[in-house]
Parts: sequence; structure tokens; C-alpha cells
Amino acid sequence: MNKELEKTYNPQIVEDRIYAEWLEKKYFHAEEDAAKTPYTIMIPPPNITGQLHLGHAFGGSVQDAIIRRKRMQGFSALYMPGTDHASIATEVKIVEDMAKEGITKDDLGREKFLERAWKWKEKYGGIISLQYRKLGVSCDWERERFTMDDGLSAAVCEFFNRLYEKGYIYRGERLVNWCSHCQTVLSDAEVEHEDKESGFWHFKYPINGTDEFLAFATTRPETMLGDTAIAVSPGDERYAKYVGMTVTVPIVNREIPIIADDYVQADFGTGVVKITPGHDYNDFEVGRRHDLPIINIFNDDGTVNENGASYEGLKIADARVKIISEFEGLGLFVKKEIINNSVGTHERCDEVAEPRIKLQWFVRMEELAKPALEAYRSGELNIVPERFGKIYTHWLENIRDWCVSRQLWWGHRIPAYYCDCGEITVARAVPEKCLKCGSAELKQDEDVLDTWFSSALWPFSTLGWPEKTPALDYFYPTQTLVTAYEIIFTWVVRMVFSAQELTGKLPFRDVLITGLVRDELGRKLSKSLGNGADPLEMIEKYGADALRFSMLTGNTIGNDLRFHIEKVEAARNFLNKVWNASRFVLMNHEDGDFKHIAKVGELTPADKWILSKMNSLVKLADDNFDNYELGLAAQKIYEFVWDEYCDWYIEMVKPRLYNKDDATRPAALWTLRTVLASALKMLHPIMPFITEEIYQAISPNSGSIMISKWPIYNAEMNFTKEENEIELIKDAVRGIRNVKAEMNVPPSKKPLVYIVSDLEETRSVFERGKAFAAVLGSASEIIVLDAKNNDCETCVSAVIPSAELFVRLEDLIDTAKEIERLSKEKEKLMKEVERAYAKLANESFVAKAPTSVIEEERAKEVQYREMLAKVEQMLEKLG
Repeated sequence: MNKELEKTYNPQIVEDRIYAEWLEKKYFHAEEDAAKTPYTIMIPPPNITGQLHLGHAFGGSVQDAIIRRKRMQGFSALYMPGTDHASIATEVKIVEDMAKEGITKDDLGREKFLERAWKWKEKYGGIISLQYRKLGVSCDWERERFTMDDGLSAAVCEFFNRLYEKGYIYRGERLVNWCSHCQTVLSDAEVEHEDKESGFWHFKYPINGTDEFLAFATTRPETMLGDTAIAVSPGDERYAKYVGMTVTVPIVNREIPIIADDYVQADFGTGVVKITPGHDYNDFEVGRRHDLPIINIFNDDGTVNENGASYEGLKIADARVKIISEFEGLGLFVKKEIINNSVGTHERCDEVAEPRIKLQWFVRMEELAKPALEAYRSGELNIVPERFGKIYTHWLENIRDWCVSRQLWWGHRIPAYYCDCGEITVARAVPEKCLKCGSAELKQDEDVLDTWFSSALWPFSTLGWPEKTPALDYFYPTQTLVTAYEIIFTWVVRMVFSAQELTGKLPFRDVLITGLVRDELGRKLSKSLGNGADPLEMIEKYGADALRFSMLTGNTIGNDLRFHIEKVEAARNFLNKVWNASRFVLMNHEDGDFKHIAKVGELTPADKWILSKMNSLVKLADDNFDNYELGLAAQKIYEFVWDEYCDWYIEMVKPRLYNKDDATRPAALWTLRTVLASALKMLHPIMPFITEEIYQAISPNSGSIMISKWPIYNAEMNFTKEENEIELIKDAVRGIRNVKAEMNVPPSKKPLVYIVSDLEETRSVFERGKAFAAVLGSASEIIVLDAKNNDCETCVSAVIPSAELFVRLEDLIDTAKEIERLSKEKEKLMKEVERAYAKLANESFVAKAPTSVIEEERAKEVQYREMLAKVEQMLEKLG
């Protein structure tokens, strides 16, 4: 042997050493090899603010399992790593860090702030990459990218310019989500909606020229400052006579029209809706249809602006209180209700996201969305599981223009340049002068682009686009994207339409959607609940393999993962089982005896059985991997290794191994090693470290398991006859074990066992296998008969397929003592039967007792009678 395995597996020592060896030998690096088929997975780039969390660990484990198998199958497998600059998330972190020093962005200015941001990136940007390495992912770190690398930044600029030149990008005033705390526009994905208990205030506006009123209700009374109409349903006879008249908004003394619009539901509330186009998405659309004025009533910091009359300068909450109070004073307040209302907040700071009109940059989405939608409908794009395709199509079918500008400093600055003459120039480089007036005094737009604008290019910008690089030509399009379902619409959709527009190809064929990681109760992991688990701590305590295996086993793709520490501990136990089995195999080899290759004629039925089982497992695992059912694959491999290989086959071959003169010993050793090697290869994508360590020991001259060949199903290795034989023997062993368990017989007692069958074929099977059947069943001897003899009459029997087995009682128990014990048990049970019978025969009890009590007594009587029958049967056997 070239290598021995330590007595105990220590992942803390092994994993770091092995990962360093993989890096040194460049096993992760993928080359543009014309002789190989490329297979590419792009890592969803984590934020540079990040700490590796269980979501990263889960997604990374899935991606790495897929790519490692493809590498073993002979593909040029690229697992592309990188990180995202995450504009708003990073800027929030930096601003919070500066606040501790009493510094603001304005104190530093843009250039100094950006210098600080890049230092932040240098300090924290590599941390999560290092943490991913602890997980064991096989990323091509030589190709690692960052979304603000020079090349990727150039790609973003090119993307913006191309869309602008085709008329897809425009600048205009539209409704956006606004965070007054971070003072920036938010994408829909950055707004978290949660049902909260909210006030629902009822007011009324006086109808001009009458002494009547229109009553309505709102959850946001402060927005009445921006009302420009009041609407009713076109078919509502109650209000038809008022359409075309006006009401007055008292607090700002603004006269607004009464309009009819299909948006209003006559049977909802009062059937009257106030319309605020500047602060509600539905109202904005109503305003466009009726050409209503759009009034913005808020400043960037969330205070009321000059359009709010006497409320100017008040915070939103304070303005709300004052408005309600003034309406009460005017006799125009009706009532307040408490309702459950969906409230949108910024995920980064928990500030309420306010819809408001802002002058921003937008991407026209209608035309860009069409090919992305068709790609899915035609089957060209495959989403797994299929049910998530509904989210994809729903988003595209209802898509709005995409606001891509953000009021931040960290990120890709919008390549638009302004001249005092009013001309706007969009360019790939800073223009020398204004094309309209010739002025050289141009000022670049202050805003940066939405983070998703650059992330949308990730599958091809990382490979060199817009340049025609060898990597882009070879590795693009990629094959599989693995991502969580909450970013289907923010990231997946945008990658698809961006790739189609810029490369004419889909960025990937399959989109594999994973669920969220939750605790054992199904709750989302969070610091506030105290149910979070740090994957790095898990790795430090149990090893990366145990964490990876626990996350992949027993989970169906697309479903949320229930995580609990017991799963990690169970995974560690499995690792130890594999380790100990491997040590057993190695300890029974002598130096240099790895060379023997068994021929089919040398193999026993037990050898053929385990080889056939392994062959079937290869096919099953391939099917599961190909369909992205990694959890099923892991579970089936686990069951094979633990049950079939360790608990059955190893025990079967021990007599052959311990007898150095046994002619079948070399075949047993070859089979042990061959099956173990194949099992390790199938486990490797899921548990890379321990499989590498063991493989190097049992295949010392074969190189890394990472570049070994994935097992291939071979029809010639289907030994159906031998499989059936060994399964029959296993049934007999289980029968013996069950009899001993029922009799409370300790494992050390080894009874004589008879196996009786009138079928010659069955008897032949047991004659060939009775030696290891006796060992596995802890029997002193197994005698095969064609009919029962006299000894069988005093035995405990068990039925197995095509045979019956008999275990001699005198070998199991002290007959006299057992008769004495059973006699006492019989007497006790007879009393219980008599008691239950008497109780149920008592008419008074039956008449007065609840039905449930009567049924319980009847069940007891049945149970006691069954137990009594079994005891009497045993006494009869004992004579």
C-alpha cells in the first residue's frame, strides 16, 4: 500500500490539505479544448458585503455537485466564480461604517467616497470567495471576475449604448419606488411586501355647486395632498350624475374633477376612489388615460415639499396626523377602520418604500420581453421544476419599463453627458464636446445603474463580451443556471432578454430553481428568531462534506430545505461509516495485492450480487443527476453504501478474507475494492474531500478522483440470477434475526437453524450460501432439508420466499424457565381478559359510559386475547 488511512477521519486536517493540492495541480481550471465538449455553470455572484450563509452553501453544493460529475464524465467543465458590487447593499454598509466615525458621504465627496468603497471591496470582496473554498467548490479561480472589473464595466457601457441607440433606453418622469432613508430608487425586487395591521381612514370631499359629498377611504391620508381626481365606476348609477362635476380637496383648496374609470369597482367600499397619479401605480395609469396632472408632494428625504401648502417640511407620519385632525375639524372625517394591508419596505433598511414620480432612466421592455417569453414557450429554455415557469411567464407578460438609474455613487455611472444647452449625449467614452453647441463643458450623469443591469450580462461579460474571445466562443452559451426562486424575475429574466439582444443566443439551456433554507419548523432563518446557522461553524465542527451531504440528501429540487443540526450529525456518521469500511478493505490487503483483477469465472454469487447492485445504482444515479434530482441520487447512494455494501457484503466476505487459503479470497478483495471505488466516484460530487482521501489510498496510482472516469452502466454486469439468490439468503438471515429478537435472545447465542424447501433450486441456493448466512444470522449451523424432520416440531418457525426456516428452541432459551415465565404470563392475561369481558357484559357500564371508553375496553379485550393466544401457542411448542 502506498497510503494508509488514519484510524479516525479528521476533516479539519484533510480538507484544507486536499483543497490546496487541487489548486496546486490546477484541477479546477477549464481549457478551451476542441477534443472535449464544454459544460459551463456560472456562480450567481454573491455580494461583496456578504458572509457565506446557508443559502450560499446550499446553492454552491448543488452547482459543485453538477460540475464535478460533468468533469468526471470528460467535459471541459467550467465553474465560473465571481462577486457582485451590489450598489445599494454595499453603499448602505459603507455609509453605516462611516457613521460610526461621524462621517457622511457629503463630508467626503464622490471621489473620496469611491476611494473608500474600493478599499472596502479589497478588504471584504475576497472574504466570501475564501469562504466558498472552505465549502470545497471547484471554481476556476483563475477566471474569477468582479462586476466592476474594467472588462465588465466596458460591457455595461456597451450594453447601455446599444439599447439607447435602438431606442430602448429613454429618460423620463415615471412612477418609481423611493426609499427616503437611502434616498434612491428601488427595483420591485428590492421592495419586500408584508401584510401588516394598518389604519383605513374614511373621508369625504364636498361636491362643488351642491351640498353633497363623495365619501372614500385610504390607507395613506397624506397622499390627498397630491389628489388630482376622484373616480367612480362607469356603470354605477349612484354616481353617474356627478361625473364631469368637481370636488374640492380642502387642505390644499384644489378643485379636481369627478371621473368614471373601469379601474373602480362599484361593489368595493363606497365605490369611490381618490386618484393620486404621482404616488400610486394604479392611479398613475388612470391619470394617463384621463390626462390628469401629476403632482409630487414629497422631497427625497421623505418630507412634504412645496406642493403640500401648509404641510411643507413635515415628515410623512406627522403630515398624516395633522391632515386627519384638520378633516375632523372640518367635519369631513368619517371613521377609521383597522385592516390588514400589504406594506412595501426596502429590504436593506426597512424604510417604507413610497411610490413617487421621478425623472429617471428607463428601459422599454415590451419588445425585449417577447423573445424571452417565446424561448420558454417553445421549450428552448427549460425551467426545473416546471412550476416555476409560471413565475417567469407571469413577470414577462405583465412587465413594466425597467427603471435602471439609482441615486448612488457606488456602481456603474450612467454614460450620459449633459450640456447647459440642454443636449444629452450618451457615449461609450467621455465626449470631447457637445454635438449641438460645441461646448466642452459637459457633466456626466450623477446616477449609477441598477446592480441587475450589470448582473444581466454575467453569463457572457465574464467570458470577454463584447470582445470575441476564445473563452466566449467555446464556453458560451452556458448549460445550467442554478439559482433561488426569489430572483427569477430580477435576474433570470434579465439575463435571458439581455443575452438574446446582445448575443442572439440564450445564456443557458436549463434553469435549475432551488428553494430557500429554513429551520426544522419551516421558518425563514433570521437573526431575530435566533435560528440561523453559520455554515463556516458547521464546516469547522463537522467538515464541509458533512454539511454538503446533509443539505443535498432528502431534498427535492425546487422545494425549501428544512435544515437542522441532526442532519449534519447523521451525515458525519455516514462519513465515518464510509471511512471505517474503507479502512477495513485496506487492512485486508497486503502490500502489492492491488494488481489482481478478477475474472467473471472467479466471482462468487455474493460478488456478482454486489456488482450487479452497483451497476443498477450507476444507472439510477445517472437518471437522477441528469434530471437534477440530486437529493434522490444522494439518498440512493447512501442506502447502497450503508446497507448493501457495509452491512451485508462486507459481512458476507469476512470468512473468505480471514481464511488466507480460501481460493476465492482474491476475488473478494477485488470486488470490495472495485465496488468501493465506484461508490466513491458517485459520492465524490457530493462529498469531495473524504472520497479523494480514500480513493488515493485504494487506487494509489490512479491520480485524483476528480479526474477519474465517472462509472458507466454496463449491461454485462447485470447478474439477475445471483441477485435473486443473495436476496433469498438475506431474507433467511432477516428471518433468523427476527426470531431471536422476538424471543429476546442475545446476539451471542448461536442456534441451529433448519431451512426446508421442496424446491431443489432453492435448496441449492442455501447450500451454496449457508456458510455466510450462518455468520450473518449468528447461527451455529444451517442445515438444508427437503422436508421437516422431528426436530422442526419443537422449533420456532418463520416463512421466507419458497422456503421455511426453523430455529431450534433449546438453543435459544432455558425451556423450564421459559415455561415457568410463560405460565405466569398466561395467568395474568387470563385475568385481564376476564376483567374486560365482565366489564363489557355489565349493562349498566355499557349504558352509562361514553362510546370512546367502551371502544377502548373492547380494543383491550381483543389485544389481551391475541396476546394470550400467542403465549398458549408458545407453551404448546414447549410441551
